[in-house]
Amino acid sequence: GWRVLLLPQLNRQSLYVYGSEVAVEKECVRQLESGVFVIHPFSPMSYYIMGMMAITFLNLIGIPMEIAFLDGSSGLAWESFNVFSDTLFLIDVVLNFRMGIITEDAEQEAILDIKQIRVNYLRTWFIPDVIAAFPIGYILLFADLHYQNEDSPSKTNKMMRILMFVRILSLIRLARVSRLVRFFNEVEKVSNANLEVVRLFFRILSLFMMIFLLCHWNGCIQYFVPMLEEFPADCWVRKENLMNSTVIVKYSWGVFRALSQMIALSYGSMDAPTYVEMWIVMVSMVSGCMMYTVLVANATAMIANLDPAAKEYKSKMSRLEHYMTFMKLPPELQLRISNYYQARYGGKWFDEKDVMDTVSSSLKEQILMVMCSRLLRKVPMFQNREENFINSMLLKLEYEVFQEGDVIVRQHVPGDRMFFIDHGQVLLETDSYERELCDGDYFGTCVLTKGKHLATVRALTDCQCFSLSWNNLQDVLGSFPEIRKD
Repeated sequence: GWRVLLLPQLNRQSLYVYGSEVAVEKECVRQLESGVFVIHPFSPMSYYIMGMMAITFLNLIGIPMEIAFLDGSSGLAWESFNVFSDTLFLIDVVLNFRMGIITEDAEQEAILDIKQIRVNYLRTWFIPDVIAAFPIGYILLFADLHYQNEDSPSKTNKMMRILMFVRILSLIRLARVSRLVRFFNEVEKVSNANLEVVRLFFRILSLFMMIFLLCHWNGCIQYFVPMLEEFPADCWVRKENLMNSTVIVKYSWGVFRALSQMIALSYGSMDAPTYVEMWIVMVSMVSGCMMYTVLVANATAMIANLDPAAKEYKSKMSRLEHYMTFMKLPPELQLRISNYYQARYGGKWFDEKDVMDTVSSSLKEQILMVMCSRLLRKVPMFQNREENFINSMLLKLEYEVFQEGDVIVRQHVPGDRMFFIDHGQVLLETDSYERELCDGDYFGTCVLTKGKHLATVRALTDCQCFSLSWNNLQDVLGSFPEIRKD
């Protein structure tokens, strides 16, 4: 029944953490046997985090706008949204006492013990959550209803002051920015935890959302402070004739002044700020410096970790250049060595042997089958052979790269390897004829009889080949005596 919504579902994230469908089923059994109401981190209900994140972001945008510009005339729709948000945040505080915890190393079981969950929540996010969930929306709703029923002017003025105080007090709900950070961390853990691209996306998204909120809040403060002073004659709002302007115009000017101060530009009014505005300007400048610092630091970290393979390649090439300089190699040879590395690795460093050694034998066969099967089957000896023989032969192939002008084999030299051209062109030369070979062709079949090469083979372009040595061929044929006889 409804308890299924609390159990971990079978998806890519749960399979990544637990390893198999059987392990996920055992995790379901473990939760059911506990007999308590606990929401598993990988259950369908955990995705309400994304909904809460959207509601939190709307609150962080709307609350400063309401306090600074709407002046108590936010309307029934916004009041209803405030009450709805407060209700959700209160429910979320209760649910967090029953929300399972994902361990940091992702190698142990999710924590489903009620006592551990309670202690962890009380030590970490409970106090910020309670502060952010304080039901200001209910207080404002009841105060507005009471204010509308008052007919006495003195009581009306008193109620307006109380409403203003409560609205300023509602700034406490901006503590929900801590929930936004927390929600981002939880979404990053739950969704596609094995994809670095997704993690990078969430980091960039959270960074730009925080910068946007900083600019938004600063723009609202620019207008809010003169409003508290009842718009003195020398304030910027009166100087720009914004008293009777629309909310959009007021907000645009506020954000414009905030950004001008944060990025230290002189756009806007050239008049000296008032005493109170002077403090706002200083806060804007400091927050702008902090924004620059955070932006540059995060951008630097993202760029540094964006392409580790290219970074490793550049490091290898730097060491190689130092080595060639130390050995005083001729410039032409240094250039050929550098070009070889570019053709061999394509600007991305990787250890092919390490990759092939770490995957399973089945995956290794599939990789080589995709890369080399079509090349082997063009050789008459390997046509119409059983699959096991082809797979065994694929495991013995070695990847090699030759540059333009390289002599791959020489005529009348005993053959020890056979070559299959994956990409590139070679020229096969004898005393009497020449022939060009390209993608999919092969040469060096004398290795099958341990004879001598009948021609010299020279690379016309950069060539990517797979080679099969005599020793590896004999190892495979030793396991298939019937084919050896053929």
